[in-house]
Amino acid sequence: MTSHRHSDAQVYIGTDGGATTSKVAGVRSDGSPVSTKLLQAPTPSSTGPQAVIASWVDAMTEYLAQNGLQWDHVHGVGLAIPGPYERYGVFGKSPNLPESFIGFDVYTAYADALAARAGRVVPLVVGNDGNMGGVAEAQHVRGSGRSSVLMLAPGSGLGCAYISPDGLPLEGDTISGMEAAHMPAPLHLLGVEPYPCGCGRTWGCVEVYTTLAGLPFLIERALKTRADHELAKPSYTPRQRALALRGLAQRGDQLAVEIFDFQARALGLHVASLAMALDTEFVVIAGGLMDPEATSDGFRARYLKIVRDSALPYLWPPQQQRLRVVPASLGDLSQAIGAALVALYQSAARAAVRAAP
Repeated sequence: MTSHRHSDAQVYIGTDGGATTSKVAGVRSDGSPVSTKLLQAPTPSSTGPQAVIASWVDAMTEYLAQNGLQWDHVHGVGLAIPGPYERYGVFGKSPNLPESFIGFDVYTAYADALAARAGRVVPLVVGNDGNMGGVAEAQHVRGSGRSSVLMLAPGSGLGCAYISPDGLPLEGDTISGMEAAHMPAPLHLLGVEPYPCGCGRTWGCVEVYTTLAGLPFLIERALKTRADHELAKPSYTPRQRALALRGLAQRGDQLAVEIFDFQARALGLHVASLAMALDTEFVVIAGGLMDPEATSDGFRARYLKIVRDSALPYLWPPQQQRLRVVPASLGDLSQAIGAALVALYQSAARAAVRAAP
C-alpha cells in the first residue's frame, strides 16, 4: 500500500527507538496508517544520546516528506523505547545501549527537539517498546471490537503486553507492568528443574522455558537421551545449538520439534495463568517463530494449537469458549505504529476531558 496525500491531514507519528535500528511510522486521526512502508535508519547510539535524538527528528522529517506531509500536520508523537527505566521517560541500565544512556531523560530531550523543529510544542508520549507493539497488534486483531488483548512475543527473551479495551497498555505504577516473562513457571506441570534466568532470578522464570534464552538448557536436557544427535557434536557451542534448532524443526527433526512443542506448552500454561488474572479474549503470539519467512505454515499452526490446547484445561468455561490464539500480523511495523496510536488515543482522551461539562 502506498501513502495517501492530504494537504489538511492530521497525523500522529511513532518512533521506535531500537538500540541498533530506529523506525518511523504514522497514523491518521481515524487510526489508519499513513503508509504501510516503514522508514528505517541506523541508531547512532555509540555517539551518544543527543545524536540519537537528532537522528530521530531527521528521520521523522524524511518520513513526512516521503508522504506529502509537513510538521504542521503532526498533532502528536509517540516514542517506543526499551526498558528498564529509572522513571517515566528516563532510561535505566539497558542491556543493549551504551552506559551514556543511563539516567538520560529521553522524554524531555525529544520533546525539546520536536518543539525546536516544529516551531511549537508537540505532545509526546513515551512507553515500553513491547507495549507499543501490543497496542498496534491489538487494534489489528480486534478491529472495531473492544476485547482486551494479550501479546506474547518469544524471541531472545519474552516480550509481554496487555492491552485494555480502551486500546492502551498496562504499564503499572513504576512503568514495569506486564513484566510477565519473569513470573515463575509452573515447574511441577512441566516436569523440569528451575533454570537460572538472565534477570538474576533462579526460581525458573517463564522466559527461560519459552525463548531462545533457555534453549541451551532444554537442548542439553534433551541430548542426555540423544547422544547420537547432530547437536551432540562437540564442535557446537551451546548458543550455536540454540540458533540451529529452528532450522532443524522446519526439516522435521524430532528432537527440535519436541523442544519447540515443550516451549509452546510452557507458553500455553503461562497464557492460562495470565488469562485468570486478565481475562482476555485474544492472545497474539509475536516474535520470530511467527515470521512466515522463518518458519513453515505447518510449524506455526502446530505451535499455536499447542499453546491454546495447553491453556484451555485451566480456564473457566466462558473463557474456554472465547479464547483465540492468533499470530501477529504487523511485523516490524508494530512498535512504531503502536507508538503513533498511543499518541492518538491520549490526544483523544485530552480532547474528551476538555469537552466535558
